[in-house]
Amino acid sequence: MISRSYTNLLDLASGNFPVMGREKKRLPRVMTVAGVISELDDDQATSVTSDIPSSIAVDRVIIVANQLPVKAKRRPNNKGWSFSWDEDSLLLHIKDGLPDDMEVIYVGSLRVEVDSSEQDDVSQLLLDRFKCVPAFLPPDILTRYYHGFCKQHLWPLFHYMLPFSASHGGRFDRSLWEGYVAANKIFSQKVIEVINPDDDYVWIHDYHLMVLPTFLRRRFNRLRMGFFLHSPFPSSEIYRTLPVREEILRALLNADLIGFHTFDYARHFLSCCSRMLGLEYQSKRGYIGLEYYGRTVGIKIMPVGIHMGQIESVLGLADKDWRVGELKQQFEGKTLLLGVDDMDIFKGVNLKLLAMEQLLKQHPKWQGRAVLVQIANPARGRGKDLEEIQSEIQASCKRINESFGQPGYEPIVFIDRPVSLSERAAYYSVAECVVVTAVRDGMNLTPYEYIVCRQGIPGPDYSLDSSGPKKSMLVVSEFIGCSPSLSGAIRVNPWNVEATAEAMNEAISMADAEKQLRHEKHYRYVSTHDVAYWARSFFQDMERTCQDHFGLRCWGIGLSFGFRVVALDPNFRKLSIDAIVSAYSRAKNRAILLDYDGTVMPQTSINKTPSQEVISIINTLCGDVKNTVFVVSGRGRDSLGKWFSPCKKLGIAAEHGYFMRWSEDMEWETCRQSIDFGWVHIAEPVMKLYTEATDGSAIEKKESALVWHHRDADPGFGCSQAKEMLDHLEGVLANEPVAVKSGQFIVEVKPQEVSKGLVAEKIFTSMSESGNQADFVLCIGDDRSDEDMFEIIGSAMNSGVLSSNTLVFACTVGQKPSKAKYYLDDTTEVITMLKALAEVSNPPSTEVGTENTP
Repeated sequence: MISRSYTNLLDLASGNFPVMGREKKRLPRVMTVAGVISELDDDQATSVTSDIPSSIAVDRVIIVANQLPVKAKRRPNNKGWSFSWDEDSLLLHIKDGLPDDMEVIYVGSLRVEVDSSEQDDVSQLLLDRFKCVPAFLPPDILTRYYHGFCKQHLWPLFHYMLPFSASHGGRFDRSLWEGYVAANKIFSQKVIEVINPDDDYVWIHDYHLMVLPTFLRRRFNRLRMGFFLHSPFPSSEIYRTLPVREEILRALLNADLIGFHTFDYARHFLSCCSRMLGLEYQSKRGYIGLEYYGRTVGIKIMPVGIHMGQIESVLGLADKDWRVGELKQQFEGKTLLLGVDDMDIFKGVNLKLLAMEQLLKQHPKWQGRAVLVQIANPARGRGKDLEEIQSEIQASCKRINESFGQPGYEPIVFIDRPVSLSERAAYYSVAECVVVTAVRDGMNLTPYEYIVCRQGIPGPDYSLDSSGPKKSMLVVSEFIGCSPSLSGAIRVNPWNVEATAEAMNEAISMADAEKQLRHEKHYRYVSTHDVAYWARSFFQDMERTCQDHFGLRCWGIGLSFGFRVVALDPNFRKLSIDAIVSAYSRAKNRAILLDYDGTVMPQTSINKTPSQEVISIINTLCGDVKNTVFVVSGRGRDSLGKWFSPCKKLGIAAEHGYFMRWSEDMEWETCRQSIDFGWVHIAEPVMKLYTEATDGSAIEKKESALVWHHRDADPGFGCSQAKEMLDHLEGVLANEPVAVKSGQFIVEVKPQEVSKGLVAEKIFTSMSESGNQADFVLCIGDDRSDEDMFEIIGSAMNSGVLSSNTLVFACTVGQKPSKAKYYLDDTTEVITMLKALAEVSNPPSTEVGTENTP
């Protein structure tokens, strides 16, 4: 059975829906309060929150990943399963960085296939003994999800491999995407089975589950949720080639905190958000955040570390010491270079072999002395590309050993089998240098493990000459996540084989004192930035990001992966037409202030002339003797005067209030009588300089201001140039009586003391002084300049210009953070509301006003 919410969410036109199989008995929801929760309806897509507060407020974290941190093994009699913790799993060690009293539950899949008849028993056993909730994926979905979309599309793309042809990377297959979504849906159902949304945190891991945040946010609007990407995030030029790019981006933005290993990965993600969704990030007190429909989505940059305790415990094992002695004897008199990599196409193993070959050619002194031991962990993926790279590696090993090998000496020792951590630690202990030449890798903890193994553990019996100074050397690719944190390593471009060979020579030829200094520097970092430090830092940031969740009003909007949660201040609500009409009817002296672009005229409209309907409505409002109506805009007075010429009694404030007139038969006033515009000759050349250098930008000359527009420029470059211009103009105009401000795709220079807020204050003061103090104020606008009007209303009431009993309707257009108390969704709703007010007034002069309309 497949739920209707699944079909609605995907909106899959192909009709290729996965078969979920027969309906299974659900696990009971894990609760912190006594009682029974009824079955969750899969068809429900509304927010779910508990109405009953927890009796025990104990925080709990649910860690969700593709695979559970457990090993499964069939019992010898083939009856049942035995399970044990996977000590090598990063997820298992996250709890070391969490509060001691915090309960941890894991949700993920198993590495083995469990028959449907055994799934309920296995689920109960894992929950009771390991606090693990398994997600059983049907074979068809598993194939399309993991081996299909994850390994054929996301993994190559995130490692900068584009599908140039059907034979190279493969074309996008929508059925694989459907399998990916279906698998994420199953994971979400398992989380829902055990979650207590008011108390629990959810921490999702890696690219396998990038759309899971949408499924969970759709169900629980206020859920505290983080996501960490363990792979690279590609540049926007690469990522934008993905046909489902926006769906994945919007799904990630439903998390509260998104983590990356390096700033490069975070920068690429932020660039995608800017270019595709128009979202700009802000940095406040060291924290990076994206404003997304009233929610602040935090961006965390923190490379993961290793588990120090696990490595140190392995170092003390007797079999490891025995292996160290064996290796020392095997490689006696040799200088050992070591590589430890997964067997995949991005680890650059063959480039490393070519560099070793080049080293032996360019520096013959190392022939017979230098040995590269390459450990290749079993491949996790499959495909033709992998088979080709394996063949290439085998051929290179054979060629190099035949060319430079001698009796008792092989320059390349290739180990193509699973190697335990204990044996790996032995190789680390005897290696003079570790070489990592991955062409792209999310983090790669091999250098960290090597550094700790070379440091060893204190104690008289430790085999790595524990009394002497510790030293190590690293040659690492600049394209891996750990590279920025290893400042003492020799960084290389692995594609430059000659340079890599020289780096390897430099590393093994370096003086011991230098090796010691570099090792000490690395060990200080690795030992203090372990996995517990990483987990603690991420979780603390998640707590901080989510601290205001229950103080906001939240509701979900949008269909499919366009779903998002709008979070607003509890006092910020939609303007009720009935309420404002009622207040309008009772009022005696009304002030109505309207912005133009984005308020009564859509921003996207090419023809900016007001419609017949808008002219008619404004004429009706102006015809009511109880009303003082103003259009307050940043546009020039000529345009506004021409457009609104049929509205004889309309007041107009142009260029943010620099020019102002109370009606058509009155003269334009300026806010200040004597203003020196000499600053124009300073500002205009600067703007021209940036305009010539920024394709798509333009200068708008107003009578009182200069505006630089970059809406049509490249988003990233335009914003960068705008920030640079802002600093430049503030510097050269520091002694001039002007204000330099940035807005939505603009940088504006205008005289000081010119703002829409001052216009509003002037109108309220004039009405009060004439004995018609406003008892009703309607103020509507859509952008930053209109916030000045909303702000001035409060100070006008405090100063007595407005009465404390004045009915105030400060309204912004669009659901977004604002100083206004109310909002309307768009210009259509604004016009509908104004029309309702006009129908209350409806004076006889309405017909006359509209006859003169062009």
